[in-house]
Amino acid sequence: MIVIHPELCSGCERCQVNCSFFPSGSVGRSRSRGKVVKVEELGIDYPVICRQCKERYCTRCPESALEVGPLGQIVVSPTLCTACGTCETLCPIGAIELYNDIPYVCDLCGGDPRCVAQCNMGAIEYVPGESGTVSLAPYKKESRGLDPEEKRVRFALDRTRELREAWKASVGA
Repeated sequence: MIVIHPELCSGCERCQVNCSFFPSGSVGRSRSRGKVVKVEELGIDYPVICRQCKERYCTRCPESALEVGPLGQIVVSPTLCTACGTCETLCPIGAIELYNDIPYVCDLCGGDPRCVAQCNMGAIEYVPGESGTVSLAPYKKESRGLDPEEKRVRFALDRTRELREAWKASVGA
């Protein structure tokens, strides 16, 4: 499982750049399987990456095009996928997004996540064997009707709430 340490994230987007380049050979936010959410007015930078959640909402694909791999990662079968968007709709945190009619979701780079290797701030950590331990059920209801970017922003705001409150307390705001 990928773990994010938001207090260490500088917003450099090295994780996003490497996440797009490694599997495709080209760079672009739409090709990245993890996306950095930036909420400038609050000073938040938060990479949203598949949490390999307990519920595995995305695997409820009507075509069985998504399944759980040996590392707990989500594996997409491009031959079975019909680009129906069910996986994108079901992911409560916006960690899946269709690009060129293929769902883009973290596959852990075969056990060597490039986002982790390229984060020189230590904001992203790979913890093998922790797949399926995190529940995203609390995000499911409030994610209905939102597009992936809106889901990512809501998730990032929630995951950084304590950090923002601690910062406010430390500066007396």
